[in-house]
Amino acid sequence: MATSEATATRIMLAVNQSTIKGYPHASISSRGAFEWTLQKIVRSNTSGFKLLFLHVQVPDEDGFDDMDSIFASPEDFKSMRHRDRARGLHLLECFVTKCHQIGVASEAWIKKGDPKEVICHEVKRVQPDLLVVGSRGLGPFQRVFVGTVSEFCVKHAECPVVTIKRNPDEAPQDPVDD
Repeated sequence: MATSEATATRIMLAVNQSTIKGYPHASISSRGAFEWTLQKIVRSNTSGFKLLFLHVQVPDEDGFDDMDSIFASPEDFKSMRHRDRARGLHLLECFVTKCHQIGVASEAWIKKGDPKEVICHEVKRVQPDLLVVGSRGLGPFQRVFVGTVSEFCVKHAECPVVTIKRNPDEAPQDPVDD
């Protein structure tokens, strides 16, 4: 029996780019969360689910991605905003394309801001049945300095949250990398 999109279970996945490879590559944690969702939840019931992909772009404090120049024209800023948006769209395209190939309904969008705050806000706005986030598996010392989006979401998101740990064999030397 086919499930209509209106009755499909809606799963939000918060995804981000790889800190190692950069755009458009998904982080290890995001890829893992996506694959886990497909294998353990969706399985062969592709019509019973709708995946909602959220990518939160963190604005650079000065907007210049490691540039030394402090001089810029309005066109420079416009160009940077366009570039960042295009990068985010390429990241989301990878997930949406895979969903399309296997017959799972999906939506994707980009927001800017602090990922943990934006994810929780979007959960409240969109009201998914479930939120799935990847976890880098940081130790207690690293969590103090870096903080974790997944822990914040577990405590504050207004829906059930599943956190997916990275496989140990996929972890880079520095666990902060993803």
